[in-house]
Amino acid sequence: MASAAEQLASNLNFAAFAKAEDLKKRIWFTLGALLVYRLGTYIPLPGINPDAFAQAFTQQSGGVLGVFNMFAGGAVERMAIFALGIMPYISASIIMQLMTSVVPTLEALKKEGEQGRKIINQYTRYGTVLLALVQAYGIAVGLESGSGIVTDPGLFFRISAVITLVGGTMFLMWLGEQITARGIGNGISLIIFAGIVAGMPGAIGGTLELGRTGALSTGLILAIIVLAVVVVAIIVFFERAQRRLLIQYPKRQVGNRMFQGDTSHLPLKLNTSGVIPPIFASSLLLLPATIAGFSDTSTLPAWAGTILAALGNGQPIYMILYAALIAFFAFFYTAVVFNPKDTADQLKKHSGFIPGYRPGERTAEYIDYVLTRITAIGAVYLVAVCLLPEFMISATGIPFYLGGTSLLIVVSVTLDTVAQIQGHLIAHQYEGLIKKSKLRGGKRGR
Repeated sequence: MASAAEQLASNLNFAAFAKAEDLKKRIWFTLGALLVYRLGTYIPLPGINPDAFAQAFTQQSGGVLGVFNMFAGGAVERMAIFALGIMPYISASIIMQLMTSVVPTLEALKKEGEQGRKIINQYTRYGTVLLALVQAYGIAVGLESGSGIVTDPGLFFRISAVITLVGGTMFLMWLGEQITARGIGNGISLIIFAGIVAGMPGAIGGTLELGRTGALSTGLILAIIVLAVVVVAIIVFFERAQRRLLIQYPKRQVGNRMFQGDTSHLPLKLNTSGVIPPIFASSLLLLPATIAGFSDTSTLPAWAGTILAALGNGQPIYMILYAALIAFFAFFYTAVVFNPKDTADQLKKHSGFIPGYRPGERTAEYIDYVLTRITAIGAVYLVAVCLLPEFMISATGIPFYLGGTSLLIVVSVTLDTVAQIQGHLIAHQYEGLIKKSKLRGGKRGR
C-alpha cells in the first residue's frame, strides 16, 4: 500500500490537477474567502480620523501593536473592521486546550469523540466572544484617549466600535471554519498567513528603498536575502522532521484464519508546538513597552525606566528572555497538546506495543522520554530561527515582516496546504483507478 501511494504521489502532475474538479472548486473557494478577508482589512472603523490615528500608530508600531498588525494583515494600522483579527479565537482555543488538561469535566468531553468536540468548540466560540468584547472595549477607550482620533467620542462611539470589532472577529472565525470545511488547508492559519504575506511586498520594497538611499549597503541586502533563504530551508527541514517509534501488533485469529502480526509507526514531530512559542514570547516581552508608551513616561520611577530600557528590542536581556520564553512555551504547549499516557492507553487498547517496553505505564514513560528529548531539539531550532533575524533587525532596522516568526508561519502554513493539495490529488487518482476497475469488471461480466 505504501509503495502504491508513493507511486501515485510521484505521478502527480498538471493533467491530474486539471481533472480534479472538486479540488479546483476548493482552491477557488479558498482564494475567494481570503479575498473577502483582505477587502475587510481596508474598511475603516466608523467615527475614526484616519490621519490622527496613523500618526498615533506610528509612535507605537514597535510594540505589541506591531505584532498584532502583522497578524491582522495591516488592519490595525488602518483601524479597520477586522482590526481585532482572529487572535481572540486563537487565545480562546489555547485557553480551552489548557482547561481540557486540568478540568476533569472538559477532559471527559474531549474523550467522547465527535459530540464532545462539538461542545468544546461551542465553548471556544463563547470564549472568543468574551475576549473580543473585552479587547474591543479596551480599543474603543484607548482610541478616545488619543488626541483627535475619534471625531465624536462618547457612549455611542464605544457601542458601535465594540459591535463592529466583535462582529469582524466572529465573521473571521466563521470564514476560517468555512475554509477548513469547503476549501484547502486550515482556515484560521490561512487567514493569518494571508495577512503576513500581504505585508511582505511592502516590507521588501522598504528594504530595497533603504538600499537605494544608501541607508543599507548592497552587501548587507544580499546578506539579508541569503539569511532569509537559509532560514526558510531550516524551517522546511525541521517542520518535516519526525521521530518515528516502531509499533508492533501481535498475531490474531479471526475464525479459522490466523493473521500475521503487523507493524506501523508512531510519528512524533520535532516541533509539536508549532508557532505558538514565539508568538506568546514576543507578545509578553513587548507588553511592558507598549503599556508604557500609552502612559506619561516622566511619571515613571527610575527603576521602571531602567527595566523598560533593558527590555528594548535588540537589547541583550531582551534576547535572553525571548529565548528562555520560547523554550518554556515549546515544552509547555507540547505537554498540553500531546499526552503520552493517553497515547499509551490507545496502543494498549488496540493490542499495539513498542518492542522492549511493557504496554501501559512503561510505554508512556518511554514516549515521554523520547518526546522530551526531541522537544529540546525543537526548542533550540525555534530559538535559533527567531533570534537570528532579530539580531539582523536590531542591527540594521529592516522591517519587522522579515522576522523569524513571520517566516515560520508562512513556511509552515505553505507546507501544510501543499500536503493537503497532494492528499486530494492522490484521493482523486485512487477514485479514478477504482472507477476504471469497476468498468473493466462490468465489461468482463458481460
